[in-house]
Amino acid sequence: MEPHEIAEVLDRPLSQEMLARDITRLAYVATDGTPRNVPIGFSWNGAEIVMCTPTNAPKLAALRVNPAVALTIDTEVHPPTILLIRGRAELDLVDGIPDEYLEANSSYEMTPEQRVEWEAGVRSLYDAMYRIVVTPTWAKLIDFETTLPTPVEELLRKQAERPGA
Repeated sequence: MEPHEIAEVLDRPLSQEMLARDITRLAYVATDGTPRNVPIGFSWNGAEIVMCTPTNAPKLAALRVNPAVALTIDTEVHPPTILLIRGRAELDLVDGIPDEYLEANSSYEMTPEQRVEWEAGVRSLYDAMYRIVVTPTWAKLIDFETTLPTPVEELLRKQAERPGA
């Protein structure tokens, strides 16, 4: 997929809504060769998806071996809105807590006092964290109104080409 095609998908208003959500599902191949799919907080900076994880997270070893990832951001209603993204994970070790980690958790409902307590707990737990940075190399938005899963689009096209359709 060309960069301008990716940008066109990600710049759509519905995609922007999805990129403002809190949780994505990160899919990758574990070091034992089996697939993994984990929910993880994220932030979007306009060019990259940034996720943060502890320095002892098993996914780090897997991403060093095979940095290819797929992300799913979706809604919990019917019909769902689904944003699918593929890319390569780059790992960036940060002393202390990355700003993106604090931003990704800023939408949770907390009183100001709870937020101060939560942040103090986070800062006391982590000496460092890894930023998992994904620049999209492919993207697809599915809303079931203007866009559908590719196999469904193909079936509809074939149906329309049938005689008498």
